[in-house]
Amino acid sequence: MKLCEVKVTYNPKIRASEQPKISSADSATKYLREFWEDIEHIEKAYVLLMNRNNNVIGYKLLSIGGVAGTVIDPIIIFQTALKCNASGIILAHNHPSGSVKVSAADKDITSKIKSGGKILNIPLLDHIILTKHSYLSFSDENLL
Repeated sequence: MKLCEVKVTYNPKIRASEQPKISSADSATKYLREFWEDIEHIEKAYVLLMNRNNNVIGYKLLSIGGVAGTVIDPIIIFQTALKCNASGIILAHNHPSGSVKVSAADKDITSKIKSGGKILNIPLLDHIILTKHSYLSFSDENLL
């Protein structure tokens, strides 16, 4: 009988002392803007993976969509979080339209990720919607 071997790896390349600390939605947004490309034309989603001290242990591009949406798969988020022993996550996506208005789909995926995080003890710390000139934090707006 043949079986497939499953390997789960995470190879941090940055020392813990060098990992950026997230203390607010503003600091998370500044960090996201450092690597986010093409914020005005194509909708993308990322997850920031945090340790217990709210230091970023990594980020992952979750999806690339079109001008009006992208798919966010909770399985991919939690696979990644478990793989790197994350203690919390911040979900982020952009709105190429320039509007930070929260859609029904934004609320729905936030609810799903929050529920999954409770079960796995990996809380959703925030969901940030970015535009070129502004952002909206679900946490700051009491939408979590």
